[in-house]
Amino acid sequence: MNTEKIIGELKAKYPGKAIILNPEDSPTEIIVEIEPTKDHLERSLALAVVGKSKPHYHKTTTEVYEVVKGELTLFIDGKKHVLKQGEKMTIKPGSVHSAEGDEAWFYTYSTPGWTFADHILTE
Repeated sequence: MNTEKIIGELKAKYPGKAIILNPEDSPTEIIVEIEPTKDHLERSLALAVVGKSKPHYHKTTTEVYEVVKGELTLFIDGKKHVLKQGEKMTIKPGSVHSAEGDEAWFYTYSTPGWTFADHILTE
């Protein structure tokens, strides 16, 4: 991923918003917190740019991914789903999921709001 270019675009589009690099040293996922959980516990909104995310699940959070740029390959409980721009997919609590894309951009709507404590890696 072209990390510097993506960060520049996100900073320009969402000035002052927190940008998270995952992992920090060699990111395969870049996230900007548009409406963070700290502002309202019941929901959050983030924009993610992904090369590849690690399989994980959430105990309480339901997520809706909506692709805004590129093509996103989403794996949910072992099933492969390919989403194109404008398409959405809902991920229920307990579902192990990961995403891959060639710098695919997608919104993540979370209810209740996303937290690190509820982001449980499976690997």
